[in-house]
Amino acid sequence: MRYRMYETVSEGLKIEVLYGDEHVAQSPYILKGPVYHEYCECPEEDPQTWQKTLSCPAKEPQIAKDFASFPSINLQQMLNEVPERFGDERGAIVHYTVLSNLIYRRSLGKYTDFKMFSDEILLSLARKVLLPDLEFYVNLGDWPLEHRKVNETPGPLPIISWCGSLDSRDVILPTYDITHSTLEAMRGVTNDLLSIQGNTGPSWINKTEKAFFRGRDSREERLQLVQLSKDNPQLLDAGITGYFFFQEKEKELGKAKLIGFFDFFKYKYQVNVDGTVAAYRYPYLMLGDSLVLKQDSPYYEHFYMALKPWKHYVPIKRNLSDLLEKVEWAKENDEEAKKIAKEGQLTARDLLQPHRLYCYYYRVLQNYAERQTSKPEIRDGMELVPQPDDSASICQCHRKRPLREEL
Repeated sequence: MRYRMYETVSEGLKIEVLYGDEHVAQSPYILKGPVYHEYCECPEEDPQTWQKTLSCPAKEPQIAKDFASFPSINLQQMLNEVPERFGDERGAIVHYTVLSNLIYRRSLGKYTDFKMFSDEILLSLARKVLLPDLEFYVNLGDWPLEHRKVNETPGPLPIISWCGSLDSRDVILPTYDITHSTLEAMRGVTNDLLSIQGNTGPSWINKTEKAFFRGRDSREERLQLVQLSKDNPQLLDAGITGYFFFQEKEKELGKAKLIGFFDFFKYKYQVNVDGTVAAYRYPYLMLGDSLVLKQDSPYYEHFYMALKPWKHYVPIKRNLSDLLEKVEWAKENDEEAKKIAKEGQLTARDLLQPHRLYCYYYRVLQNYAERQTSKPEIRDGMELVPQPDDSASICQCHRKRPLREEL
């Protein structure tokens, strides 16, 4: 159930969800006013109040781990080194400064189109809460960038990325995919993290007892998966839907038809194999009610730390050598498999709610800002990222407006 507002509701909001004449779940839901729509620029000036309203968790272990490598952040060192090390022709770095809740940026490198995703979440946050002043660098590419060790000289730099790995030191934010999905959920219904939850296919007992995979050829193990499927069609239905990296294999392995994501959940078991980095479909698979068989991986997203093998998913070896054995296990232990699938789904639902994403972003920015050893500045070549103009909705802000420092 989702709703969208087009004006400020001063007195608060009562939402009733009925099935026939009966209230569903905890309906009626009461939101104390004032309540603002997504594009209303009305930031809460006290971040603690805002975090309390959102019930942000007290601890985020991944954030603590990421910042353990960075007791302090030297902005001058970042300014000297980041453009040189990562901002070349092939670079995908955007340099941001947030000052007085306004967002400025400059692109370093050629491949920075994905800044639309980092722009939109930063703007969305700034409409809701007063952001700390900070200056940071976002990596828009797939791979984490900082491979220096903590004890090296010079030491690692806190580059912010969407995907982490065991051999890198990047600070992780929710992927552009999860971020965009969350923001889209505020605008309409698409193939997002919420709609998945209402489209999980047949009930467990009526699902097909096979493992399922569809995807591009972005990693060799995906090709192995298709070969396994050809040899063991009774256990596995796997297909490559597009060839880019291994075009010479298409003749041998064939090309599978595209299938709607909701239809994945007609199958009891979902195989999650890395793409170029972590497979960004993983959160979506976890939100369905199939059992996820997850390939061991050096890559991770911001929420993986909270998920445990055999409690939330079934682990499979990196080389897939035990995949068939795990599918057999799941078939022979149906109740246990169902229980793991359910536990995984409930935990993912909790971790991936929109408010948790906002909490996570804010906490990363806050941790970063606290470690800066000098004041952030608007650097040469930076431009203001304007808030979107939303003339369709009325915005009456009941909070004190922060004084803006105009350029």
